[in-house]
Amino acid sequence: MGKIIINAEKIKEVLKKGVEKIYPNPEALEKLLKSGKRIRLYCGYDPTNTSLHIGHAITLRKLAQFQKLGHEVIFLIGDFTGMIGDPSDKTAARKKLNRKEILENLKNYKKQVSKILDFSGKNPAKVLYNSKWNNKLKFGDLIELASNFTVQQMIIRDMFQERIKNNKPIYLHEFLYPLAQAYDCVAMDVDLEIGGNDQTFNMLCGRDLIKALKNKEKLVLTLKLLTDPTGKKMGKTEGNMINLDEKPDQMYGKIMSWPDELIIPGLELCTNLSLDELAEISEKIKAGKVNPRDEKAKLAKEVVSIHYDKKTAEEAEKEFNRVFKEGIQPTDIPEVKLNKRISSTSIVLVETGLAPSRSAADRLIKQGAIDVEIDGVVINKYNKKEITPKKGMIIRAGKRKFVKLI
Repeated sequence: MGKIIINAEKIKEVLKKGVEKIYPNPEALEKLLKSGKRIRLYCGYDPTNTSLHIGHAITLRKLAQFQKLGHEVIFLIGDFTGMIGDPSDKTAARKKLNRKEILENLKNYKKQVSKILDFSGKNPAKVLYNSKWNNKLKFGDLIELASNFTVQQMIIRDMFQERIKNNKPIYLHEFLYPLAQAYDCVAMDVDLEIGGNDQTFNMLCGRDLIKALKNKEKLVLTLKLLTDPTGKKMGKTEGNMINLDEKPDQMYGKIMSWPDELIIPGLELCTNLSLDELAEISEKIKAGKVNPRDEKAKLAKEVVSIHYDKKTAEEAEKEFNRVFKEGIQPTDIPEVKLNKRISSTSIVLVETGLAPSRSAADRLIKQGAIDVEIDGVVINKYNKKEITPKKGMIIRAGKRKFVKLI
């Protein structure tokens, strides 16, 4: 067990950087951290996909800050709650996953997370699975736990009100999701829970439940979300999310495609830069003393360094400049096997992973953002509705996505 660090400046970084709100108040957590007591904290991650993404990395870095102060950190995998599906911000019920799908999804989570959290040494982070305690609950236990909450508490949530307004169903198991997450706090007897601000309701349910069952104060720390300039959470539907298992050059390229408005939020939420460093960069950008593109390149390089290493980040930067400054094709173009019978251009873009959906593909075609190389001849701004897939054909979507058909 490592020594508890109570350095005021380091605690300030923990309480300020990327933080939106602390319950019941920041002073309560600051007092606890300065007391020298070793606290137990966690963040939960439902394995709904095979990879965690850059949004998850925001909470992971906050956990890492607490770990470096000497506190007990738990990386909780929601292998039980993942089968229910978190309804937060969802205008329709999630597709339910079975046990086999959940286990397949979480296989590489620890490997991805180990770039940020330390699972060895004097103060190793713990990996726990919430099926360990949730699978043991009997129906009577569930009824008893549910008696601590009201239907009014659940139904008032924005996404449920939206569904009622649009005559969409709300399933009973969705009401039980906050209860299952709340019980995690009780089972692990934690002092603090960390999560994105979209998880505030679920985390406060845990605060209420542990107070009711153990008469214990659980603190809650919510973090800012990485959002686009319209305030919309970045995600796979929009095609702008970065998975933690993304190739370095793709990770670098995606960040370089972000709008300039995301530079400061990205540096705050996605890197290990200090508050003082962030303030200095922000001031220079506002005063026009630096080129925003250079700061975005710094952001991209920092992120790739965190999830890979500095050498790989430098190589990703060189590859990006080679392709986008010098106009040369990437050295490593992903190869995709495609059914030749497909003739719709939009379907080809979706099937090759160049677009997340038919509607997104149609937008790219309409914008003239598709280039196609056939037998060495490049057709710029390819906007035909039909295409004949051919071996060796190279398709480019936007500035950074390439595939080669085999």
